[in-house]
This record gives sequence, C-alpha cells and structure tokens, in this order.
Amino acid sequence: MTPVRTTCAYCGVGCGVLATPSPDGIAAIAGDPDHPANRGSLCSKGTHLGETLGLAGRLLHPMIGARRAGWDKALDLVARRFRETIAQHGPDSVAFYVSGQLLTEDYYVANKLMKGFIGSANIDTNSRLCMSSAVTGQLRAFGEDVVPASYDDLDAADLIVLVGSNTAWCHPIVYQRLRARCDAGAKLVVIDPRRTETAEAADLHLAIRPGSDVALMNGLLAWCRDVGALDPAFLAAHVETPAGFWDQLGDGSDLWTVARHCDVPAATLRRFYELFAATQRTVTLFSQGINQSVTGTDQVNAILNLHLATGRIGRRGAAPFSITGQPNAMGGREVGGLASTLAAHMGFGPEDRARVQRFWGSPTIASKPGLKAVDLFRAVGNGQVKAIWIMATNPAVSMPDAGAVREALAACPFVVVSDVVADTDTAALAHVRLPAAAWGEKDGTVTNSERRVSRQRAFLPLPGEARPDWWIVKEVARRMGWRTAFSYDRAAEIWREHCRLSTYENDGARLFRLDGHAAGGNAAYDAMAPFRWGGDAFADGRFAHPDGRARLVSVRQRATADVPARWPLTLNTGRYRDQWHSMTRTGRAPTLARHRIEPLVEVHPEDAARLGLSDGGLARVETPRGASLYRVAVTDAQRPGELFAPIHWTDHTASGGRTGLLTRALVDPHSGQPGFKSTPATASAVVPRWHGFLLLADPRATPPDCLWATRVSVRGGQYWELAGDEAEQSFLDRLLPPGQRVEMADPAKGTRRIAVLAGGRLAAALFVTETGQLPARDWLIAQLEHDAVDASVIAGRGRTPSVDRGTIVCACRDVGAATIATAIRDQGLADVAAIGAALGAGTQCGSCRPALARLLAETRETIHAHG
Repeated sequence: MTPVRTTCAYCGVGCGVLATPSPDGIAAIAGDPDHPANRGSLCSKGTHLGETLGLAGRLLHPMIGARRAGWDKALDLVARRFRETIAQHGPDSVAFYVSGQLLTEDYYVANKLMKGFIGSANIDTNSRLCMSSAVTGQLRAFGEDVVPASYDDLDAADLIVLVGSNTAWCHPIVYQRLRARCDAGAKLVVIDPRRTETAEAADLHLAIRPGSDVALMNGLLAWCRDVGALDPAFLAAHVETPAGFWDQLGDGSDLWTVARHCDVPAATLRRFYELFAATQRTVTLFSQGINQSVTGTDQVNAILNLHLATGRIGRRGAAPFSITGQPNAMGGREVGGLASTLAAHMGFGPEDRARVQRFWGSPTIASKPGLKAVDLFRAVGNGQVKAIWIMATNPAVSMPDAGAVREALAACPFVVVSDVVADTDTAALAHVRLPAAAWGEKDGTVTNSERRVSRQRAFLPLPGEARPDWWIVKEVARRMGWRTAFSYDRAAEIWREHCRLSTYENDGARLFRLDGHAAGGNAAYDAMAPFRWGGDAFADGRFAHPDGRARLVSVRQRATADVPARWPLTLNTGRYRDQWHSMTRTGRAPTLARHRIEPLVEVHPEDAARLGLSDGGLARVETPRGASLYRVAVTDAQRPGELFAPIHWTDHTASGGRTGLLTRALVDPHSGQPGFKSTPATASAVVPRWHGFLLLADPRATPPDCLWATRVSVRGGQYWELAGDEAEQSFLDRLLPPGQRVEMADPAKGTRRIAVLAGGRLAAALFVTETGQLPARDWLIAQLEHDAVDASVIAGRGRTPSVDRGTIVCACRDVGAATIATAIRDQGLADVAAIGAALGAGTQCGSCRPALARLLAETRETIHAHG
C-alpha cells in the first residue's frame, strides 16, 4: 500500500512519519525523509508507534456510567447537563480541560464553544503544565507568544546551551541534530542539577542547585556587561530597558556570589561565562527544568534578557529556543486553548473581544481569563465548577497533588471524558465516556516547537463508534442550540476558519497569521506540505509590543529556603526516554517497556547510605502531599540531597511510582504553571518479605493486589514484577487462569513456582521466593509466544543456556547492555561508531549514544583492570 504522510504523535519536535497500513489494522512506520523537522529520522518512541495501534483496551462506544449507550443518547445527555448547569449557576460553573494531544481543529472548536458561545474562558490545557511559563515570558519580552528560533539555527550555532532539558531522552531528534553540529566543532553546555545522559556528552556541565537559574543568568548578563559583550546598538534601537534595571542586576550577580548560590565551582562558572560572552552564535534551548518552577516565568525572562541584551536574537544561529513537550502544544496556543488567552494570539482587551465576537457571530464572549489548570481543579473540588469535560488527557495522574484532583472529580456532579482508552485513572471517575479517534485515525494539523504546521493524516479507519474530537464537540454545541455556528462536516472547514481568524482585522500587529491558507479547498488541505508561519521572527528587529520594541524584564533570584528537618530531600520529576505521559500509548509497546521496566527513585550514594537504601531495593518516598513506593537506583548522577522520579506510572500499571500524588499544587504567580521540580521529601527503606514475578498470556487479566506490582507489556501477554509482606502468598494463585498446573516448592527458601499450560502454550507462570534466587525473565517471557511448551518450563531456563542480553540500552535496535559489553570485549570495539557498525546500536535516533559511551568506558576500564 502507498505510505501516508503524517506527523508523529509524541513530542513537540513534530517529526514527519510515513505510515503504511496493513490489512490487519497495524501499520509499518518510517521517518519521512522529506519532512524538514526530522529528515527521515525517528526516535525510539516514533519508531515503535506501530506497536501501539491495536484495539486492545480501546474505548469503542459511548458509555454512560458502566452501560453502553448510543451517540445520540450520550451527546444529548452531555448537552443537557451543561445547558442546565449554565442556566442555574452561570457560564463559569462549567469547564473544559483539554490537551496538547488534540489537533488544532479539535482545539479550535472546543475553544470557540467555551469562549464564544458558553461565554466563559474556563478552558485550559495540560500544556499549562509544561510550557505556559515560556508563553508568559515571551509575552512579557516580545509582546506575543512567538518562539524566535528554528531547528536550522542549531545547524549554524557555535555554542548550544541546554537549560533544564534532557534533550537526548526527551527530544532525541533535536539532540541528534545538535550533536551533529557539535561534532563539526560547536560547543555544548548543559545546565541541569542531574548528570543526565545529555550532560555526560557535554563539553561543560553545570550541576546547579535546583531553582537557582535566575541567579545564574543574571550573573551571566552582568558578566557580559562587564566584559563588553552586550550589543548597545541593538539595545538602543530595539529594546526597552526599565529604569534601574542595570543597578538591580548588580545585586548578588558577581561571580563568587553566584557560584555559592548555584552551588557550582567558581572556575566552572567562569568557564561558562567566558564561553558565552565570546560566542555570538549561541542558541539557548530550554525546557521543563526552566518552565516547571514556581519562578518559571522569571527564569524564562532571565534567558530572554540575556539574548536581547547581547543581540543574539533574530539572527541565524543565535536565539533563545523554548522546546515544547507535546505534539500540538503550539497549535493549542495559537487557537487560544489556554485560559489566559482568547483566540489567535489575542487577549481579553475590549478590541480583541469585540473582534473575535464579530468574527464568530457569537451571542457572547468571555470577558476575562478563565481558571488555569490548578485553580480549575480546585474550583471543581470546592463546588464552583459543577460540570467538566476532559479531553485526551489524564489529570488524575498528571496534575500536581493528584490525590486532591481525584477527590475533586469524584465529588463533581457531572464529569465527561473523551479519550481513546477505556480505562484510565481519570475515566474511572467519569459519568460519561466518549470514544475519540486515536492517532492513526485522526485528520488535521499540528504545530511543532519551531512554529511549523504539519498535516496529521488518517491511515486507519475509525474503529467501533469512535469519532474525531472536533466532531464530538460540535455535536454537543449543536445540541446546546448553536447549530449554524458549528455546522462543520470536515476538519478542512475548521482549518480554513482558523486561518481566516488569524488574519481578520490583523494589520500586522500580530505576527501569527496564516496568510494564503484560508482560500484553499479540500484538495489543497489534503495536500498541504509543512510550512512555518512567521518566518524568521524578529529578524527585522521589530517586536510585537505596540512600540515595536522588546522589553528587558527585571527579575530577581528568590532566596534559598531553609531545608525543613522533616523533609530533608528535594524531589525532582521528569520523563523516561522510551515512555510518554501516563503510558496509555507507550505502555502498549513491548519494545519500549524494556528500557526502564519499573519506576525508579534515583538517589545519591551518600543519601542512600544515610537512609539505609540499597540499590535495587524498595523505598517509600513521602512528601507533604502523599507517599508512594519506588525501586531504588543509587547513582552519583544525582546531587546529594536530591531525588529524581518519573511521571509515567498510574494505578493501571503499578501499585507504586505514583509521582503525581507527591508533588505540590504550587504555581508560578504569572503563568500558573506548577513547580514539579522541587518538592520537599524524605525516603525510607521498605524490605518486603518476598519478591517474585508473574507472567500472563491474557493482557486483560486482573492486576495483582500486593505491596509492589509493576506491569510490563511483553510480546504474547503481560509481566508483573512483584513484592509483598504476606507470610503466605496463595492469594496470588487466584490470578492464574485454568489449565494444566506444574508446581514446585522449596519451603526452606520460601520458594514457589507455578506454570499453567493450556493447549501446549504457556498461559501463566508465577515465581515467588523469600530468600532464594529468581531466574532471569527473558527466556520465560519468550515462552509466551511458543506453541510447544512443556512442564520443563518450570525450571525457568532452556535446556541450552540462553544469552542474557542485559538491560535494553538501544530500544530502536533492541540491543542490551550485556550484548554490547560482550561485543566491546570480544571484538575490540573502540568507539561508539564501532558499536553502531557491529550491533546497530545508536544508529537510529541517537538518544542512547551517551549510554553507549559510558558503557564503553566502563567495559574498557574493567578489561584494563583485569589485564
């Protein structure tokens, strides 16, 4: 079949994908060599999108409570309940919570309904959690939310500074591109409290104290002033400097004070400052480590101040670059999907409100910004918001203080969830669930981090009764009485309306304009090639403030808070390389599951020794908001006194690892973005009585109910890592399916092994021990796909020893650490390129190359030590 050009479903890089569907409802996935964002490359997640396309676990029919319903009944109920709530309590009594997973057309219809017809701005997006501080900082500095950079700038930079971005893991294709530039001579500086794999490959790593970014950047700006590295001509012609800006900057911005505040050696800090001051073509790329802070907006403006004052903006190879986390966070910003904006880069001033109302022909228009995400769910909890519609996101997992969010939704009179997955932590709290189209079934547009609009095209049919999100919203709007304004029949009609609004009464005051795209017909929409709106923003030195000048914004470093004795650690949170959000998609891909099969809490050796934590053991991490269990990883990549935990695990995938329960609902006062990176915490060892694992051929089987249970998708079924305190574990036997049982036991070691065979296949296996050893899992997992399994499976290994591949390092090529170490030793591999040539590892997305370099060094050191 002919490949369909579409766009990846994951991060904001916006990679082009070629999807070739097959008759079995799956598709072969490849990178699009003609797409300018990725030029044919894909990361591990994009490469394995095909593994996520099955219908297992999909929501395929409307559900009212636990009962299946027809679309008319479900839509009529949603429309009636929203209409009645508004009539009784006013428009601000309802809310939408949407997602960067929506397409621009979906976003547009939802925003239009809420702000122009319901008359409230209570629509916010999960993008509030990842990039709203960048939005607010850019509005303050530039006058409009415009990212003044492109990926091409990376190709021309002589210095690339990554701030709060584990780019190798979170944006691997961008990382591959900047590494290519560094291989050609550019320098790479990484500013991150953790020594991530991105940091390991840097020319310079500043492991600063969390939250000290303003001090770092203010100190750098003061250094540039003192050594003559500012651009006085650019400042005079294009930038407004507030009174007293430079005097205020001098307070505490000397090298030694900044070094103490940031907790880095003065010599390291000086080296960075000198490098930056001497390098005109500098790109500063920043992400969640900057944005997800209670001072995130000020941290963004500290970076923007630096680039404005040195004239490193609007020039090739010189720009501040906010890189987004979701595939269409930018598209949501363009249509007004944030509660703090109206539509098409317009705000809530009288002229903008009147303009948008005229364009929509709407009966009303929101008069003020709505509730931002954290405040929105607080309003649900206190009864102010009485009906909420959640689209394509899982706030019961992803919001800070997620326990309070769950309580709020449980008490809310009416909760609607539109999603592709039948059972999520949020869907469990819904009164109505509506089946939405998934990635391979959706048709529309997305905008990536560099403002490039790309088409997302359907290559699979809609399954069951699933429908596009825009269709679901417009059908509710029509039932609420606004049939004419929501008479769309296809996504192309919505796109054209969105384009017309972007140019409506826009004399150039707003850079966001989609000129030339409103007039095209359906065929032009279908054939649309990727394009970048706004061109080379600010290249002419004109900004979006009314006077055409940018603004330096005075920002000050907050004082470092005292460490409370009850909470001596600081919890940082973030993503894993091969997982995404709450794993409703990536958790289905067996290949992606192997990089990190369990949620780990990473802890420095000094803290581990002091707290009695052991590598590979379990720990209870507790904060003022809650507690959860994690597997311990002891590593000196952490700063002493700090912990790191991933965000991905949910009630459906683990009994622990529930990081959203731990973080505080404290937000940046300007952007409303939560601070996920610095929660006071403590940790204590948990020593279970027994540990084990469970294999099940049936992926729908009931999850184990024990102290520690973590689900891993595998080919042929599912596998759970287990641990518990019970003296007797027969309760686990109830999880096993019927069939021929093969059992063995060693009471002295508290060991039990049970295999269940059915029709010559392995239906289940349960291995548990108190003091004994458990076999490696790979061989047993492989038996789930074999047709001739006999009682000997109880041994946990084959008749001929299998080769242990070790932890998967390269997910793209499915290569494990043990395989790599053996090849290094036996073949004399001398560098990462040689590993790639021999095994294929690191030759696709490149995100594992830092790990390969570390493994190479460790293996060669071992070889040298043993002669």
